[in-house]
Amino acid sequence: MKFAKLFKRQMVPEWVEAYIDYNGLKRILREILKYKKSRQPRTSSRALQQRALHRSFSGLSCHPRRAETAGDIEDQVIRVDIVRQDDSRNLYRTNFLRRYEEGGEIEETFFRKLDEELNKVERFYQDKVDEVVREAALLDKQMDALIAMRIKVQDHGIKNLKLEKHPSDSDATVMPESASRNPGSENTEMAHDVDRTGISEIEALQIGNEIVPVSHNDANERGNGMGGNQDLLEILERVRIKNSLESRIPSLRGVFGDSKNDEPSFKKVLRKAEVQLRLVFIEFYKKLRHLKEFSFINLLACSKIMKKYEKIASRKASLDYMKIVDNSFLGSSDEVTRFMERVEVTFVRHFSNADRREGMKYLRPKIKRERHRVTFFSGFFSGCSVVLVIAVVFKIENIKMLDKDHGPVYMANIIPLYSLFGYVILHMLTYAANIYFWRRYRVNYAFIFGFKQGTEMGYREVFLVGTGLAVLALVCFLVNLQLDTAWMIKDRKTLSEAIPLGLVAIVLVILFCPLNIVYRSSRLFFIHSLFRCICAPLYKVTLPDFFLADHLTSQVLAIRSFELFICYYGLGGYLKRQNKCHKHGVYNLFYFVVAVIPHWLRFLQCIRRLCEEKEWIHGYNALKYMLTIVAVLIRTAFELKKGGTWMMLALISTGVATAMNLFWDIVLDWGLLRRHSKNAYLRDKLMVPHKIVYFIAIVVNVILRITWMQLMLEFNMRPLEEKMGMSTVISCLEIVRRGIWSFFRLENEHLNNVGKYRAFKSVPHPFDYYDDATDKDE
Repeated sequence: MKFAKLFKRQMVPEWVEAYIDYNGLKRILREILKYKKSRQPRTSSRALQQRALHRSFSGLSCHPRRAETAGDIEDQVIRVDIVRQDDSRNLYRTNFLRRYEEGGEIEETFFRKLDEELNKVERFYQDKVDEVVREAALLDKQMDALIAMRIKVQDHGIKNLKLEKHPSDSDATVMPESASRNPGSENTEMAHDVDRTGISEIEALQIGNEIVPVSHNDANERGNGMGGNQDLLEILERVRIKNSLESRIPSLRGVFGDSKNDEPSFKKVLRKAEVQLRLVFIEFYKKLRHLKEFSFINLLACSKIMKKYEKIASRKASLDYMKIVDNSFLGSSDEVTRFMERVEVTFVRHFSNADRREGMKYLRPKIKRERHRVTFFSGFFSGCSVVLVIAVVFKIENIKMLDKDHGPVYMANIIPLYSLFGYVILHMLTYAANIYFWRRYRVNYAFIFGFKQGTEMGYREVFLVGTGLAVLALVCFLVNLQLDTAWMIKDRKTLSEAIPLGLVAIVLVILFCPLNIVYRSSRLFFIHSLFRCICAPLYKVTLPDFFLADHLTSQVLAIRSFELFICYYGLGGYLKRQNKCHKHGVYNLFYFVVAVIPHWLRFLQCIRRLCEEKEWIHGYNALKYMLTIVAVLIRTAFELKKGGTWMMLALISTGVATAMNLFWDIVLDWGLLRRHSKNAYLRDKLMVPHKIVYFIAIVVNVILRITWMQLMLEFNMRPLEEKMGMSTVISCLEIVRRGIWSFFRLENEHLNNVGKYRAFKSVPHPFDYYDDATDKDE
């Protein structure tokens, strides 16, 4: 594989702009090569052979080092100056000493560009390392509080605490040796080995220092010198537990005091803090790994581009420049490596029961491999689906179902029962297509959604599940038709009508199955997000939550089909092959409610974000969904009651809601139609290289947004055939439109992360320190 492709694959997608512009440097080298070729005189083959022979003999010199040293000064091509800036950082400037030779201007441009890239990479890397140092200090304090809690729970028990005594009292509680430490000093220990049997024989010092084995005697001497259990009590006094329901709990000491008679509740708080801090360490280690890879791949890029320069320009400058690069902060700093070692030690000891293999499974999860059987079964199910669709069409044509008197009524009853699965399958196929294009254009969808590394589903897996569900649904539909048209229908009417209900039961059992089968992690993620959507606005809104809620707004007919299942089988209408749901007032009421629920959930999510983030953009978004709710209610009323007045109101309300939704889709969700953009009427940065794709997407989105208004126009249609077919087609088009919207929505979100170099999740710490009395009394 060429290095340019490898370099691109190794990049952190959100840090693309921080890497060396390897392709830009290669373009300058191509200009140098082109200039060299244009100025190179034609030489005969005999002269070329003589030059090659001369070079081969000249390489046999007995004193190559002496010859090389003698020509060092004369052959010097560059001189790199290091300028010290006000913030104590180095700025590298390369003086090209052969600028007055032919083509020297292009080579000088190359080194100027190389200096800019090196300074950019150096500055970014140093900023990130400084950020890591600050995070390590915070993690050190978090471990202080966690270990203090563990020691109190495991070695003394909550009921035996006597925290009201002053540390200087003679009968104060005796502290474990490893807990006698000063959390505020520079040599604060980060790692302590505390388990149910006692304290380990060695401890690891603070994450920022060298790992030094510390015996119990040394720890005891330090503990005696610092006043016994004073340090643990200071930690308990200075730390508060963050709580999602309450703003703050006063202090750990207060928690201990309030939990004397409720030991299990405090242990629950401790376990929650451990889980949260475990996630913080995993994310912190991920950042360290990316920084280490960032340093390595950029150093390798510098080396590769300088070798290419030497080969093209026939000048020896690589050694001199790489000496500067190796001595820079990017090439000489080892803070990241030392931090990684200390995080590994701490995580293995405190979060994986001293099992290094188990701990490294979480810190270094394996990359998910593509399996051949997934591709095979995806193709197999796809072929089966096509064959089954053809079989269903031939079956309906063969029995001439639509020409019979009861045919339209029968199809009007059975089609909505199976269309639910058709909508879900189409949605899964569009999601699989989105994953494919997200990967192709390097949109980091896994990070945006917050998928755990190694468990996210690729487009092949999603396509496999979608086609598998399609085969299952089509087989059931074909069997249902066969039973209804064959001689067995006389004796097995109940069995044929129970097939759709059995299919729904199978899908729900697979979805909620607790066993580790059929992509359990993805199923749990979907259920978790769906639960948070339903419970809006009780939970903080994350991107997966409102992204899923937006998709639910495009599945109104699917949700209504699920309501039809409940009514159809609840009223026993399936036994008489009649759908009397619309004759019941309760069903018609829920017919309104079901159409509004997805938009109402998004409205509540927008209100929650408005209250939390204090940004009026969420208020305008809430107004958009409120207008959509009004339009849906009026449209549903027109669908049930008809009438010219209802039709006029439906057209007006739907037109206003559609116009506002179009503006929001294109301008805010996609970030397009910018007046002062580098790309006319688009945005400055585009992931898809072909601009025409964005204009086509805008036009298609406008057309598909308007098509749903067609449901409110009066056509002379047969209500049991053409109207049902029209609503089904428009619902499918809405799902396709939502799939197109999803790609550009996540592309815009990814570009926002790139602009802020946001490549990691922000995991909140479980503990909150306070130092002054004012903060303490809050």
